[in-house]
Amino acid sequence: METRYLYLLRFTLACTDLLLVNICFFLGYYLSNKYGIRIDKAIYQHNVVFCNLIWIICTGIFRLYTEQIILKQELIYKSTWKSAALHVALFIAYLFFTNTSDFSKSFFISFYALMVFSFLLSRFIGTALQATLNKNFDVRTAVAVMGMNQGGLKLAKYLEQQSSLHFVGFLGEGSSSINEKGELIMASTADQLKVAATSGVDEVFVCIDTNKMSDLPDLIREGEKQCIRLNFVPDLAVFDANFRVDKRGDFMVLCARSEPLEKIGCRFRKRLFDIIVSSFVILFIFSWLYPLLAIIIKIQSPGPVLFKQLRSGRDNKSFWCYKFRSMRLNNESNNLQATLNDSRITPIGRFMRKTSLDEFPQFFNVLLGYMSILGPRPHMLSHTEQYRQIIDKYMIRHFLKPGISGWAQINGYRGETKNTALMEKRVEHDIWYMENWSLMLDVKIMFLTIINIFRGEKNAY
Repeated sequence: METRYLYLLRFTLACTDLLLVNICFFLGYYLSNKYGIRIDKAIYQHNVVFCNLIWIICTGIFRLYTEQIILKQELIYKSTWKSAALHVALFIAYLFFTNTSDFSKSFFISFYALMVFSFLLSRFIGTALQATLNKNFDVRTAVAVMGMNQGGLKLAKYLEQQSSLHFVGFLGEGSSSINEKGELIMASTADQLKVAATSGVDEVFVCIDTNKMSDLPDLIREGEKQCIRLNFVPDLAVFDANFRVDKRGDFMVLCARSEPLEKIGCRFRKRLFDIIVSSFVILFIFSWLYPLLAIIIKIQSPGPVLFKQLRSGRDNKSFWCYKFRSMRLNNESNNLQATLNDSRITPIGRFMRKTSLDEFPQFFNVLLGYMSILGPRPHMLSHTEQYRQIIDKYMIRHFLKPGISGWAQINGYRGETKNTALMEKRVEHDIWYMENWSLMLDVKIMFLTIINIFRGEKNAY
């Protein structure tokens, strides 16, 4: 919810930053001419325009002046330094490609030193000014919560953390009474809203139980009588789900899970990442690794080089998952997981499983679109049928494409699942990944997977 205070804060910050960039640029030009190499005025005037454009692009990339960033001081600082660092790189690149790379070094040093100092100073002054305004004038929007249920308590905690809002408390606190029978009597809705109006509350967030949605018309009428704006928040905390709200046409749709990868932009980025990484691995690693391992596999055990097995994929659609064959031919591959000191595993198979080399053919699965580099590990069809019966949220992990590695695997939940509790933890991590996906999270998991391969994992057998 954007208030006038928050809008003014965003506008002021954006204008102040742009002014500081120009002041620092001018001072850098002045100091360089005075103590370093002289810069032609025409070059200065030409480059200051592009300096400003690059700053606007950098802050746009890191969303410095958006409502989500402005709400938290920590995010403002992070986004500011990221924007400044990117500005350095892009401005140098611009000067290089426009053949002005001989720009004065003294200018660069003085310009960016002044910029860092001025931004630090402006952020500290801004924080102090904001605290002073809140303490002496309290220009924030006064809000209260009606409904001290589980959802209401979570909502109150969120509102307390918003710098643009002044959370005054719950309506009804201190308004209850005890009747002659010793029963607790809560103040009526009308009385609670009257108290809110006389206390200077601007908006009330009503955390309403889902079975009381029929009370909304009466609440709206009463709120309008008292000139109080009401915001309704269904109490969904009782449900074990991470809801998101979508607007589809004229309808508000409540989706049971928050899934970043349901957005086409996120899916495109993840798919592009998969194609680039899998193509690189196939061209530069698999191309020479395959013949080398094929010879050793054939020498140690008769049979095919590759092992294929039907596994559960996205939306529970089965696909052929490929691996280097690490076991001797047997009749239990489709039902029995590999165990510690499994007699079926060949010597080269044990090495491949320890180093995850047996998974390399799955980069073809990724390239063809059946799998992703990162995601929940695909399970055998028999295990999917087994665990879907005994683990309540097991099938949620199949909303995603399966991966070669994943969040569960780098947290130690890979290999044999000796009991249901281990599979529950794996599912828990897979669902967390689904609800918190980002491209940077994928990059993090990929690097941690590589580190784990070289470090070795006790569950890799």
